[in-house]
Amino acid sequence: MEHCVFVLMILIPCVATERASAKFVFTYFNTDNGDGINNKLYIFILGLLMSQYTLTGYDASAHMTEETKNADKNGPRGIISSIGISIIVGWGYILGVTFAVTNISYLLDETNDAGGYAIAEIFYLAFKNRYGNGVGGIICLGVVAVAIFFCGMSSVTSNSRMAYAFSRDGAMPFSSVWHKVNKQEVPINAVWLSAFISFCMALTSLGSIVAFQAMVSIATIGLYIAYALPIFFRVTLARKSFIPGPFNLGRYGIIVGWVAVLWVATISVLFSLPVAYPITNETLNYTPVAVGCLFVLTVSSWIFSARHWFRGPITNVDT
Repeated sequence: MEHCVFVLMILIPCVATERASAKFVFTYFNTDNGDGINNKLYIFILGLLMSQYTLTGYDASAHMTEETKNADKNGPRGIISSIGISIIVGWGYILGVTFAVTNISYLLDETNDAGGYAIAEIFYLAFKNRYGNGVGGIICLGVVAVAIFFCGMSSVTSNSRMAYAFSRDGAMPFSSVWHKVNKQEVPINAVWLSAFISFCMALTSLGSIVAFQAMVSIATIGLYIAYALPIFFRVTLARKSFIPGPFNLGRYGIIVGWVAVLWVATISVLFSLPVAYPITNETLNYTPVAVGCLFVLTVSSWIFSARHWFRGPITNVDT
């Protein structure tokens, strides 16, 4: 899908009859946003959320290592390459779209052709102003939808492998069901479990968008905390006992590890800040609440149950 995104980031600004200036793209802050936030630094901080969200999911390479040849080398390479591709393609895509933005208030207006969905309206207007109709914009939006679909597939694939690994180690209810594999060595039951849970989570948006946002608000911060914890233990408790694999950062590993931990600690605070004012039930940032509840549930489960029977991952390779 990367080549499709490359096409979009070149096509949209080229088709658009009006383009923003470089000064607007790189220096303008939308302080008149209707969310009660007009501080440029605060807006910049909130803008980091989308970039951090875009750069999540690279752990999928780690979850797929049991199905990867030369996993000790190709797994880390997959993680690094996915980050590099996301940075280059994501930044280029954002630039291409932003250069096509000329009227922010109209793009966010719920009475426009896209009902206030800015990206859809950008695509639609680019083709409508150039060719008299927005069919091309709708097709471009379809490309984005396909890309999102593949992201969903990647998430389900990654999640199902985690469910398989946990159930194989006896750490999930009905573990004997979820760790079974079919003839193609795919944990099919875990795949269907992941798809079903994802479907049920999406259904909550039909009843309450606030409940849905509260549930998915931990997507970014929760993932980064999960990334940071093993790094933190690597640079502290296991600093001397850790045995590096064939792919490692050498003497720079500790420095990079601490930078990663401190960065995650920073964004964990930033992403818990309100995203709109005044704060109401509809605008409250439920991230700290959701993360806190999950933390209490996890720790309680370990203290009262799991520590009495869980003995860690099952080793199936001689060391």
